Amino acid sequence: MTKDNEIFADKRIGILGKGGSGKSTVTVLLAKALRNYGYQVCVLDADSTNTGIHQALGFKKPPSPLMDYFGGAVFSGGAVSCPVDDPTHLPGAEISLKEIPTKYYSQDQNDLFLFVLGKIGDKGPGAGCDGPISKITRDLRIHEIGSKPVTLIDIKAGLEDSARGVITGMDWLITVVDPNTAAIQIAADIKNLVYQIQAGKLPATEHLESPELVEKAKKIFRESRIEKSFVIMNRIKNKKIENYVKEKLNEKGISPIGVIHEDNSIPLSWIEGNFLEGIKAKKDIIQAIKRLEEVVKEQQ
Repeated sequence: MTKDNEIFADKRIGILGKGGSGKSTVTVLLAKALRNYGYQVCVLDADSTNTGIHQALGFKKPPSPLMDYFGGAVFSGGAVSCPVDDPTHLPGAEISLKEIPTKYYSQDQNDLFLFVLGKIGDKGPGAGCDGPISKITRDLRIHEIGSKPVTLIDIKAGLEDSARGVITGMDWLITVVDPNTAAIQIAADIKNLVYQIQAGKLPATEHLESPELVEKAKKIFRESRIEKSFVIMNRIKNKKIENYVKEKLNEKGISPIGVIHEDNSIPLSWIEGNFLEGIKAKKDIIQAIKRLEEVVKEQQ
């Protein structure tokens, strides 16, 4: 891959997987690698419970959550509703960077941007549903961040957000699989979910009383942006484990585009709240990016 390549430009890429698989680590590694290739990288922290990605990216403190910018969650009297109860597009979610007050994002000197969509840990009893964060995740489009922008979205662990329709707003998906049966199964479930959406399967709407909302929910799925879905293996200790996980993925019709081998510096960085260097892992993510590029070109 060369710096003049623009295959990632204007893509919204969702990073998915089970809890503990290394989604945030892969997001950070991808952000740094793509920035080195000349992209203006926008990271959306859409994980409602996990913290610390700002430190891994090299920022001293996180920006204010965009949930506050959009008026707060409906469960606390705010304006942002859950996409399951109210599939309506979030007003103002298509926005230029210059329209957003600087307290709502962090930016380094190399044009890496970080936005935190919201956290639920401090919301108190009864206000902890993260559905409204899912709506921001699905709808947010930040424009004018450069000539080669790419958006990386660190999505909450598991399948809940995907089932809410969050992934319909992504161009590409990357599922992170660590050496774990549950991680392999989630990769298979996401593969199946993407297949169903692309085949025209519509969401469940029996809970919606308004015909207008039913049609809006269906329209979102009909107009899904999903083009491609990939898998990256992570935290692989040795060749034996690598071959085993790859074999189990292949049995489910999945060919991973890359392998990130275990790097002992990474968990230490997360524990200490330091910049994530990941010298060994950086080489692996570059190889994964090159393979992804090859796959995309083969499919064009």
